Amino acid sequence: MIKHDSERNIWVLEGERFAYALGLSETGTIIQTYFGEKLPYLSDYPEPELIAEYPYTVGSEVYQETFMGFGKATYTEPCLKATFEDGVRDLKLVFINFKISNSVLSLQMKDFFYPLEVILHYKIVPAYDLLEMHSEIINSGSGNILLEQVLTGSLYVPRDEAYRLTYLSGKWAGETQLSHTQLPDTKLVLESRRGTTSHFTNPFFMLDRGGKSQEDHGEVYFGALAFSGNWKIVFEKDRLGMVKISAGTNDFDFAWNLKPSDNFVTPISVLGFLKEGFGAVSRNLHRYQREEVLPVEHRSNPRKVLYNSWEATSFDVNEDQQIHLAEIAASIGIELFVMDDGWFGARNSDRAGLGDWVVNPVKFPNGLQRLIREVNELGMDFGLWIEPEMVNPDSDLYRTYPDWVYHFPTRDSTLIRNQLILNLARADVRQYLFESIDRLLSDHNIRFIKWDMNRNFSEPGYPSAPREEQKEIWFRHAEGVYEIARKLKQAHPDVIFQSCSGGGGRVDLGILRYFDQVWTSDNTDAFDRLKIQEGFSYAYCSKIMESWVTDEVNWISSRKLSLTYRFHCAMMGNLGIGDNLLKWSPEEQQEARELIHLYKEIRHIVQDGDQYRLKSPSEGPLASVMYVGERQEEAVVFAFLHSRNFMNNLPRLRLKGLRGDWLYQIDGLEQLLSGQALMAIGIKLEFNGDFQSKVIRISKAETPIKEVD
Repeated sequence: MIKHDSERNIWVLEGERFAYALGLSETGTIIQTYFGEKLPYLSDYPEPELIAEYPYTVGSEVYQETFMGFGKATYTEPCLKATFEDGVRDLKLVFINFKISNSVLSLQMKDFFYPLEVILHYKIVPAYDLLEMHSEIINSGSGNILLEQVLTGSLYVPRDEAYRLTYLSGKWAGETQLSHTQLPDTKLVLESRRGTTSHFTNPFFMLDRGGKSQEDHGEVYFGALAFSGNWKIVFEKDRLGMVKISAGTNDFDFAWNLKPSDNFVTPISVLGFLKEGFGAVSRNLHRYQREEVLPVEHRSNPRKVLYNSWEATSFDVNEDQQIHLAEIAASIGIELFVMDDGWFGARNSDRAGLGDWVVNPVKFPNGLQRLIREVNELGMDFGLWIEPEMVNPDSDLYRTYPDWVYHFPTRDSTLIRNQLILNLARADVRQYLFESIDRLLSDHNIRFIKWDMNRNFSEPGYPSAPREEQKEIWFRHAEGVYEIARKLKQAHPDVIFQSCSGGGGRVDLGILRYFDQVWTSDNTDAFDRLKIQEGFSYAYCSKIMESWVTDEVNWISSRKLSLTYRFHCAMMGNLGIGDNLLKWSPEEQQEARELIHLYKEIRHIVQDGDQYRLKSPSEGPLASVMYVGERQEEAVVFAFLHSRNFMNNLPRLRLKGLRGDWLYQIDGLEQLLSGQALMAIGIKLEFNGDFQSKVIRISKAETPIKEVD
């Protein structure tokens, strides 16, 4: 709900438990006046006022501007920095008008002299207590305006002496590691300069006062940025108590030539506040993703159990071998068979073929038709790997169009994985990629696309573009990916798209508007994945998280883990198998068959239920995650033991998310227990060795309990 108090010049956006308030200051700027718990009355929300009067400074320390331009006496992070045709690079934005339409508050501002307009858009999403914010920059004049920094907006949390920042950092094969730091009295930046979301930091944060909030209680301010290119989130805290958070497109090597009548639309920033701890934040974001963000065509559908043939074949793929693997996959219950790299062009290694999206006639003399037909007759859907944004120098595409890659004419191009990046700022490149993939999907019964991107940017040149537009490529590339994916989704609504970028290098709320699920990490070691998946769960739902069962001795860690342990870990997201099925014994196939059957029975809870983190893999020998169905009538608990020393007994595992007054049946236990008992006392776990795991199913009991006098 959006409320406007015209007498006090304030606007209030309210969710069910959360509120955000803005006001018009005496100087004509838009000020944030409140961010936090929903208040009973409109009169409770403060009106714009000076935070303090300082003897020697004015400007950004005084007003909590929600969208500050570079100019005047302002010294904190600006949301907009522009240079006009006469060389002036000073902005003074003043309020013009507002509009409320379709649950969106739009506030219009304009520079008091130059023809530059800014429209701030705020949308409350009440069911999830979230605020979506983005900005639009408009050139309403006859000359060009150079934009050198454009952020979505700024947020302020209540002035306090200390905040703890929780965020996700990592690396290749170690993505989404949960990290904490006390917010320093200076500027702290989370960012990517790599052209993608990145493995190293994710555009997501949580702040809590004094580091006192925990999983199940405590005030948490949080946010996430919906963008898959260069981004940054800036935290500024000073000794005067101001805490300012600004997020948007990274200004690193960025400039945008805003032409007459053109506009620039920033990425969406998603913000919220809850008093029930980190777990409640995660569950809110999970529901928001499942019900509002993911592409509508498949957001309600269960994700199928997939098999990917990469580890069995590498580049050495052919028709008969893939059919043989498909037969084994179907026999253990696989629903989706995905052929990975090596099927196209002259692709016999990673040195050639990228960009030539035509079927290799030697490996597949019948095209893909026979293979797909056999896969379908086995009762499975067929999927395919592609890497559209990349090209090998040894390819027909590069030989024909060498200028289609990012490059500088006087510099050698850096090869990473023997490939270069296609320039998606070019309309002809985007059209070529759309037509190539569209033809592939139109000519074949393909229901799943694994869209990979295995390297980051270098030599970001666009020689044929005007000099003033060279630095637009970072933003235009991400928008180009969205454009191609959107057009493909419209043309082929039955196809599931997966985002992969050398592992989990492209996971954010922007890509999730076009891609149905993501590849979490190239690290498939089940023990390592417990930490990767834990961090992932803070920001992203299990429905989008692919998790695979791979080799008994993992290629990254050399750790040997049982098939059951590997399956149980992978069953906490979208279950996939990437191991070489040709090596599996009949006993292993039967064990896999039973575990896949179990997953199919519980996946609706895992993929669409509420997730509760019971025990962190970082805090002891026991890790555990619980998923509770929408009506709280069923749940499933995953538990993993690393090791146990000195005959120490494991603590009872206290459950969460159940109805306290209901009775529940627990796997392996005859006695019915109330939800209250399961949450207050917990269940006892028994393991018979190191690296053991359990899956425990819980369901509402139909038989009432008999009380003993």
